[in-house]
Amino acid sequence: MKKILSIFIIFLILLNGMFVNAYEDEMNTVIERAKVLSVSEIKETDISGFDEIIVAIEILTGELKGTEFDIIHALTGSFAYDIMPKRGDRILVIVEELSEGEVEVFIKDYVRDTYVYAVLALFVILLLLVGRKTGFKALITIGLTVIMVIKFMLPGMLKGYSPIMLTIVTCFVVTIITILLVGGLTKKSIAAIVGVLGGVFSAGVITYVVGSQVKLTGLSGEEATMLMFIPQNIDFDFRGLLFSGIILGALGAVMDVGMSIASSMDEVKKANSQITPKELVKAGMCVGRDIMGTMSNTLILAYTGSAIPLILLFMAYDVSFIEIINLDIIASEIIRAFAGTIGLILTVPITALCSGLLYSKSERR
Repeated sequence: MKKILSIFIIFLILLNGMFVNAYEDEMNTVIERAKVLSVSEIKETDISGFDEIIVAIEILTGELKGTEFDIIHALTGSFAYDIMPKRGDRILVIVEELSEGEVEVFIKDYVRDTYVYAVLALFVILLLLVGRKTGFKALITIGLTVIMVIKFMLPGMLKGYSPIMLTIVTCFVVTIITILLVGGLTKKSIAAIVGVLGGVFSAGVITYVVGSQVKLTGLSGEEATMLMFIPQNIDFDFRGLLFSGIILGALGAVMDVGMSIASSMDEVKKANSQITPKELVKAGMCVGRDIMGTMSNTLILAYTGSAIPLILLFMAYDVSFIEIINLDIIASEIIRAFAGTIGLILTVPITALCSGLLYSKSERR
């Protein structure tokens, strides 16, 4: 267990290096952590009309560690964008070095990563305690997935390569290595791999065909629109980015279903070695139907849950159903949800048939 924890700590350090590097540019601007010492009364400015507060802070990291500043912090009145620090809060600040050796400090955001790391640590500890060896393998597969996405797929997209092809390669590699690592090179692993890839690619084909027919733009979200103005000046295939997200999002649920069915059929075969391939396939389909009934609902609820504010907005303004269903953002989410669910459904018969064929050939030999 100590060896496992040591390896995971090294992994966290490497992961932290990928995501938590301090921001720095040619203007000698860095982001540091700070602690709020006190907050003054709010007063209204005469120039901008915004409210201002004076925040006393202490820098906790970097070259200015231990230095205290009094910052004039403007409030726009927007609950969504205003940072309202309180005494004792941990915040991120922008420290900008001026030409005369002086510095200016601005409040950027709250420090949230401490709690994120705490939840991550709890997840890892529970995974290792409950899963033991299998849990450790799961950690390796999670690390592999993160590396494939961060170091291969996303950089490739930023270089202008096809997002769909990059996603297919990522899904292929992650699926094969994950299932082989968890289940070993066995019949159930081969059946699960075939079923998962078949289900994911089915979802991708359905998404591509239907999405092309309904003329989805891939620009329904603000983030996609902002990509049009990044400094790299890349001509993104936004529809391809949308389809890639749908394929990658379906992979997790489909992989779960494929491995569950293949593993169940393998246990049935071990319990009854005399079972015929036809009966084995029938048993796999029964298991798959039960999984399919709950997982399909899970996917639909997951996508619906992420759109609750938008749905409430439509209800508040009494928007007609025909307007809602024809919006790009709504059509994209509906296709995303049902294409992933269709891929999940098709995974069931593909995995069951593949398992039946593999065990049938083994008996003939």
